[in-house]
Amino acid sequence: MSTEPDAAGRTDLDRAVDWACRLIRHPTVSSAGNLALIAEVEESLAALGFRCRRFPNAEGTKANLLASIGPEAPGGVVFSGHTDVVPVTGQDWSHDPFDPWIADGRLHGRGASDMKGFLGVVLALAPEMAAAPLARPIHLAFSYDEEVGCAGVGPLVRHLKEADVRAELVLIGEPTDMRVVTAHKGIRVLRTVVRGRPAHSSTPAAGANAIAALARIARAIEEEAARLAREERDGRFDPPHTTVNLGEIRGGEAVNIVAGRAELLWEYRPLPGSDPDALARRIAAFAEERVLPDMRQTAPEAEILFETVAAAPALEARGNETAEELLRGILGANRSHAVSFTTEAGLFQRIAGLPAIVCGPGSIDQAHRPDEWVALDQLARAIRLVRALIRRVSGQA
Repeated sequence: MSTEPDAAGRTDLDRAVDWACRLIRHPTVSSAGNLALIAEVEESLAALGFRCRRFPNAEGTKANLLASIGPEAPGGVVFSGHTDVVPVTGQDWSHDPFDPWIADGRLHGRGASDMKGFLGVVLALAPEMAAAPLARPIHLAFSYDEEVGCAGVGPLVRHLKEADVRAELVLIGEPTDMRVVTAHKGIRVLRTVVRGRPAHSSTPAAGANAIAALARIARAIEEEAARLAREERDGRFDPPHTTVNLGEIRGGEAVNIVAGRAELLWEYRPLPGSDPDALARRIAAFAEERVLPDMRQTAPEAEILFETVAAAPALEARGNETAEELLRGILGANRSHAVSFTTEAGLFQRIAGLPAIVCGPGSIDQAHRPDEWVALDQLARAIRLVRALIRRVSGQA
């Protein structure tokens, strides 16, 4: 496998940057679709001989893509990443976020770090995958809706389990500065809706104030967060405990109307090994036992509803030791790491039973920010890693 420039004088890094730029130009914000990006990628991979299969959402506006090359047999590796990005609304960008640019050895644009830089590396090396004498298969897994609680990749992961893929490694190329990450926290995103009874503000006792009730629930969530910060301790993580965030709150119609409805969107990120649903159960019990009875004194029809919007499991280091040793050997790393953000790795591990490691170019500190960037030398390191794994499944390493 040559690393020399091609006939047009382009290096591996040039090709990776070119692909990353093509992907960034697709504004695949989670609230929109990703089908144009998936179509471009699928067309390119199918032309190389990859076997492609889509897993669309119910509305037909988004899709996962699984592209496989090599023998249809267990084993091999999976290179995985999400195609969606977070919004740019309200952010102060110096350039058009979907018109990528290079400056000072960095590729800028929405998704450059998280995680179209890694996907660009994988796609740039796809011709090598197709040309290699693969003894085991290579699978490319491109997902949607990772940025909204890893909500989209599930059907693809379940297919890998049903197809008995048994890959020796799933490499999730999230930005880790090319560090080997073997553990991360999970995530639960919940919507709490309170329905009370509206009334004129001059006679508040005639109604049941949904905002006031929701404020009590929010306070209980904050108290639980403080308790977890005191009682939990896992030194691998920063912070070393389950974290909680009250993200969005809406309610009421006017200042002179007792609020009849209020809604809170909140999340928490549980530690590996903990009960991921315990906090949600405690808050639901508080609402049912302490808040709702007070509301029903004046509004028997009052109700409090809890909806799980998204959920993804933590990534456990246990069970990934062989894959971890492989990656550390390739990268020359003397230790592995844990991170507090959540990825799709826990789903590959929990649902499909596959060893999943997070390692990719760029820094999480740059993700989601204005003028997001990934260093070109990080992309070069990712190229060397992906190429080493291609050689491994070709029986050359």
